[in-house]
Amino acid sequence: MHYSIIIIGAGASGLMCALTAGKRGRQVLIIDHAHKVGSKILMSGGGKCNFTNLYVESENFISNNPHFCKSALSRFSQFDFLSMIDENNIVYEEREFGQLFCKKNAKEIVDLLLNECYKNGVKFQLKCTIDNIRKEDNFHINTTQGNFTADSLVIATGGLSIPIIGASGFGYDLARQFGLNVIPQTPGLVSINVDRNVLPNFSELSGISLNASVTCNNHTFKDALLFTHKGLSGPVILQISNYWTVSDEIIINLLPDIHLIEKIAAWQIRNPKAEVKNLISKYLPKKLIQKILERTDFTKPINQYNKNQIEEIAKLVHKWILIPTGTEGYKKAEVTRGGIDTNELSSKNFETRQVKGLYFIGEVLDVTGWLGGYNLQWAWSSGYCAGLVA
Repeated sequence: MHYSIIIIGAGASGLMCALTAGKRGRQVLIIDHAHKVGSKILMSGGGKCNFTNLYVESENFISNNPHFCKSALSRFSQFDFLSMIDENNIVYEEREFGQLFCKKNAKEIVDLLLNECYKNGVKFQLKCTIDNIRKEDNFHINTTQGNFTADSLVIATGGLSIPIIGASGFGYDLARQFGLNVIPQTPGLVSINVDRNVLPNFSELSGISLNASVTCNNHTFKDALLFTHKGLSGPVILQISNYWTVSDEIIINLLPDIHLIEKIAAWQIRNPKAEVKNLISKYLPKKLIQKILERTDFTKPINQYNKNQIEEIAKLVHKWILIPTGTEGYKKAEVTRGGIDTNELSSKNFETRQVKGLYFIGEVLDVTGWLGGYNLQWAWSSGYCAGLVA
């Protein structure tokens, strides 16, 4: 069975590529080993699908080739996808930092993409495992459901994150088969683990949430931080995890909007007999303050602290330094950092330079977005650009 294009992967980028190519009159087949399409879309945003962001810039993406994403993001922007949303009467809402979510649920996005695919003649081969692929005049794909050939082959298989829904290294293995360079992968947008010796009985803080700023390798984010049994999570930790590597330290400011030294100076005048832990607990959970200060003498009245002691307390709160022991790994990571070296592809149409007719799109590439709809926007943009030419 011959098709103009075969797309491997029925996720966000694969579906966008398929419907775009279908509109050109191309005969398109999508192959996926899963029994349904768009599993990661359905999980996105807690089931509400954070489908894009109002403020998408190349700076919101991490890659060894930081300019690679610019072309695709400009050719199919967040506003182009919003036009599709509006045309299909999907009601959405804006949350903080420009994040856009469905008012109802993520299934609306999958239905939109599927309807466009069906309308334009796209065929699906689901629950289908690929045995091997080879390139002769055409691409030959041997599968558990038959053998297929195609003029163009698009790989949209995603990364290693969330293996429970079938994530695998298929795309990376295929890239290597065709001689492409692959950047080492690590989990991204993931919770971090902390050595239990950092804070005795660290798990007692589990469930505490607060706004904080976190810095790692000269990158700083400010958002909600959540204490877990194993370490730290929450949006601010997921964001900074994209910039963290083993042995790097992270610096946490638990009170980014308050100058604690100035506050303590004022307290020494207004509340001279109060304990510092009780005063700081006006702004931070008391249990957390006790853990942070328990290795110091925090039982004295506030007016008995000298300048150096005040600076030390402020440092513990504003510059809490941790060296994570690791992350929660791919099972909890939202994305995969690293991937196929973008220098191997055209930034305009995503065709590989070495193999004519072979394309890679979406998360399988060495392009990782921030938390907040950026990774789905990358899927839409890269899928669209490949679908225009494949």
